[in-house]
Formats: sequence, structure tokens, C-alpha cells
Amino acid sequence: MSDRNAEMPMPPEVQAIRDCGYARWASDDVAHAIRDRFTSGRIPVKGIRHVRVWGLQVDDERELPGHERTMIPDEDLWQVELEAADGSHFEVNSQLLVAAPG
Repeated sequence: MSDRNAEMPMPPEVQAIRDCGYARWASDDVAHAIRDRFTSGRIPVKGIRHVRVWGLQVDDERELPGHERTMIPDEDLWQVELEAADGSHFEVNSQLLVAAPG
């Protein structure tokens, strides 16, 4: 198995959310239209998954003039599935959340 296919270790801050079972918003920067769907304070966590967004490599200057070789790296994200106040579920980027212990 190559390194590209190796399982990505869960970051400590995501493990804390998983172990706690509840999350809260990391900052007030999250749009009110999203935040209003959830209870204030502790939001129940229903699951966590790793998502890899594949990068791009372009070797043809005709595609991107002035860039003989352009490479956009892969991106590894952690999605946290949250339960909204109405019982529906939404996936949110883990970087928007922190653990919310009782």
C-alpha cells in the first residue's frame, strides 16, 4: 500500500470532539442561517468521517498559460455530522467546531 492510500490519523482536536460526543462552534464567524439550525451550546455529534479532496496537476501550458506545470495538492478534511434542533443531520468541516464537554 502506498502512502497515498494509508489511513489518515485523526487529529487530536477531532478526536476530542468524537470522544466528547458534543461540539460547539469554534467562533462566531459561522453564518447565522447555519447556526440557527442547532441548539445553542452543545450540539450532538452523530459521526465523523475523513474526506480527501483530490488535487490537480496540469502539464499542458495551453490549459493554464504561463504555467508549464501547475499542481494543486490533495486536501484532507474531517467532516463532523451534527444533529440539528429539528432532528435532521448536517455535515460540517471540523475546523469550524471544538469539543463541548458537559
